[in-house]
Amino acid sequence: MSIISLTTDFGNLNGFIGVMKGVIWGIAPDAHIADITHDIPAQNVLQGAYALWRVVPFFPPGSVHIAVVDPGVGTQRRPIGLKIGEQQFIVPDNGLITPILIDSEAAGLPIEIVHLNNPKYWLPQVSHTFHGRDIFAPTGAHLAAGVPLQALGDTIDDPIRLDLPRPQKTDSGWLAHITIIDVFGNLTTDLPAKLISNPDDVSFQLKEHKIEGLVHSYGHRQAGELVALIDAENYVEIAVVNGNAAKETGAQIGDIIEVIVNA
Repeated sequence: MSIISLTTDFGNLNGFIGVMKGVIWGIAPDAHIADITHDIPAQNVLQGAYALWRVVPFFPPGSVHIAVVDPGVGTQRRPIGLKIGEQQFIVPDNGLITPILIDSEAAGLPIEIVHLNNPKYWLPQVSHTFHGRDIFAPTGAHLAAGVPLQALGDTIDDPIRLDLPRPQKTDSGWLAHITIIDVFGNLTTDLPAKLISNPDDVSFQLKEHKIEGLVHSYGHRQAGELVALIDAENYVEIAVVNGNAAKETGAQIGDIIEVIVNA
């Protein structure tokens, strides 16, 4: 049984996802297709990158992940395929794979990358505007059906990388950045939990809002209260209990949160 995941910014209105699935099943009829999300904000490569990064560790070995957030479709940007550890990826070469590459390199996982330039594994007719259908879906399906990655194109070692925000050390703690705003309005930061040694001896400043300490989960404070906690990926998150922290604070992706340790 082969597993293919799909992550896009296509939405569900115009049938783009259905077309991709039709292409995949025409090549790999036994493939199980998992929709990660098709609600990435249009052309937002960074948010697509974080969505993919969040879910891939929970997929079984051998899964193929097709991710298409591709504002450069039809230009000179390369379509690429990767094998990272025991997971495989089909993506545009625009930085969409950056967070996974960073973590995988830190973990010492083997990484293979090819430029998907073998048209044998594309659809016979390739449009200038829908490579998700014409290149990414068929190459991912062939990969899931057992075609070796190296057959899909030439080896490369220079994928495009996003310049991801990183927490900055200060005399009093850290400057963290909001990296994800989820559907509940929770604010994920780039500060790993491991950088906070004492959850009771830290505070967070977001604009005019100050939050004292870390709570274990949302239900440990009263409804409407602004709290800080550790999210499911072990990063600091700011939330409003039974509310929406993004609306409450006016925060946006990229905003800075001052983290004060031993305050």
